[in-house]
Amino acid sequence: MPIQDLARDDVISASTDASVSELAQLMRDENVGSVVITNDGTPVGIATDRDLTMRVLAEEADPNDQTAEDVMSGELCTVSPETGFYEVAAVMSENGVRRLPVCNEDDELTGIITADDLTELLADESEQLASVIQAQRPSY
Repeated sequence: MPIQDLARDDVISASTDASVSELAQLMRDENVGSVVITNDGTPVGIATDRDLTMRVLAEEADPNDQTAEDVMSGELCTVSPETGFYEVAAVMSENGVRRLPVCNEDDELTGIITADDLTELLADESEQLASVIQAQRPSY
C-alpha cells in the first residue's frame, strides 16, 4: 500500500523564522504535536512539542529570542507518496522518528505520516483479521 493512501494532506507548517510562541499556538489550535518547518515550501525540519520542552523550557531559554530554526530537529527524513507502508515503518525505526513528511519529486510538502497513523492502520487490519477468524471458528 503506498503511503499516499494513508498520509494526511492537511500538514501544519511554518517558516524557519516563526517564533516559538507561534509554533506552540499552532500546535494548540490545530491539536497536533508537531509543525513541519519549511523554506519556500520545502521542508527543512520539524518542531515537536518535545523540542519546545527540551530546547526552550528545559534550557531556560527566552522563548522570545527563539525561532523555529533554533528549536527544530534537523536532518529531516522524508518519504515519497509512493513509499510503501513497511518502508515507512523501517525509516521511522532506523531514524528514531515518529513523524515523516511526505514530499513529491520536487521536494514539495504534500503530506505527513505518523506512527499513530500506522498504528491505527494495523489496529484496523487486526480487527478485520479477527472477524475472519471468528466467522470460521467452530462454536464451543
